[in-house]
Amino acid sequence: MREAWRWFGPNDPVSLSEIRQTGATDIVTALHEIPIGDTWPLEAILERKKMIEETPEGLSPLRWSVVESVPVHDAIKRGDADAGKYIQTFIESMRNLAAANIRVICYNFMPVIDWTRTDLRYRTDKGAYALKYDHDVFAAFDLFILQREGAEEDYSAEEIERAGQVFSSMNVGEKDTLAQTIMAGLPGRMTDQYGIDEFRNAVGRYADITRDELRTNLFRFLKAVIPVAEELGMKLAIHPDDPPRDLLGIPRIICTPDDLELLFSEIPSASNGVTLCAGTFGSHPTNNVVEMADTFAERIYFAHLRGVTLDKENPLTFTEDEHLGSDLDMVGLIRNLLDAEKRRPKGYTGEVFIRPDHGHLMMDDVGKKSNPGYSAIGRLKGLAEIRGVIRALEQTGN
Repeated sequence: MREAWRWFGPNDPVSLSEIRQTGATDIVTALHEIPIGDTWPLEAILERKKMIEETPEGLSPLRWSVVESVPVHDAIKRGDADAGKYIQTFIESMRNLAAANIRVICYNFMPVIDWTRTDLRYRTDKGAYALKYDHDVFAAFDLFILQREGAEEDYSAEEIERAGQVFSSMNVGEKDTLAQTIMAGLPGRMTDQYGIDEFRNAVGRYADITRDELRTNLFRFLKAVIPVAEELGMKLAIHPDDPPRDLLGIPRIICTPDDLELLFSEIPSASNGVTLCAGTFGSHPTNNVVEMADTFAERIYFAHLRGVTLDKENPLTFTEDEHLGSDLDMVGLIRNLLDAEKRRPKGYTGEVFIRPDHGHLMMDDVGKKSNPGYSAIGRLKGLAEIRGVIRALEQTGN
């Protein structure tokens, strides 16, 4: 498998020089500065590619292999009248990426916000800091801070009571931090930066969109872009909805194996693939990620390897745990991913790109500036553990 590392560009606190020292060979990045819905110019792509791949003498090369992400405009997700315009700009960006020989695109179809957490600095029992999603805390935001119309219908009486207790225990600063964490606090989101009123309005624009309608809009988008991907020799790898459940009254449609079966049945092209985000799929209580890696082996072009531990009292709450110390069977997952490389679609090179996803904030990084989940040492620890599992499986033939 190709060991990759997510890099947020020139302003990332983790430099390309430091990434090279981890032993990773491939870079996962995007042109985060390009406004959503605009075409990525070929010149800008080539400039970023040169920055990554121009190697100082005597050092090992890096290559830009995966884009994460080319954002899908909300007009496409809603099926607005101008959706076609934004589909065309997505296609133009694809063509420019292919011209630069970058042929794997990770994208998602999550409305309004991408991956969502309620705590970006949860202290673990070992003293490091992790990302956490607390369902009761999120409900407190939805019900009492955002005050979304109709929110009460999405929660049980017990959930509303617990959320009320959470809200009552928070001071003003904690409420503000929670709102910013959910609305704009995560790196690489590539969405607008919202105030509370703007966020409420953005959510409200999805109020009447059903699950079937959202899925139809995804299929419409893919039926337009996948033929171009086939022509260009590109693979599109959809990222699951994180967390994998409806949020803010908005349906989410890439959460379970059944969702993937529908996706691949509707658009059977080999260019239509999935990013197997172990932590995201693993945070759904009924998903078996190891089995999913086997079931969808031929469609996995990219994998995010991280572990989550579900709360025993409320499995909708989860903490991002150590790569080899969570509820997820990481060894079994990697075994199936190695097997998946042997089952590539005809004409594909065979490699699955992997990266250590997120990582605990720990040691010298605790006092440094870093993107939540994307500090250097925590990810290096995860990559080392993953690499050790791969080598052991390869050498023992298991």
